[in-house]
Amino acid sequence: MSEPKLSWIAERPSRWDADKERIVGSAGAERFGEKTVAAWRTAEVLPGDWWHVDADGRVVGYGWMDVTWGDAEILVAVDATERGKGVGTFILDRLEAEARSRGLNYLQN
Repeated sequence: MSEPKLSWIAERPSRWDADKERIVGSAGAERFGEKTVAAWRTAEVLPGDWWHVDADGRVVGYGWMDVTWGDAEILVAVDATERGKGVGTFILDRLEAEARSRGLNYLQN
């Protein structure tokens, strides 16, 4: 059986939704800037730049980036059922390319 084709999709603007709750909320990510994940409300606009990864019509992961002092602060979150299938590597590769395109030299998580 072949692996699903992964798509990298920018969210502009990005809003808190059920898929983010399922994936980011369960990934242990607790804080973005001044706000905790638990404090976000459905449809609230989120800080930073967000992308989601789609596999066969289903959201299976997220990448997030914010620029702080010339460095890229990032988050990689993968659906628990998709771990070990290359989704995290796919996200990290795209975040690295995005940082490079912005002239950023360092990624931090």
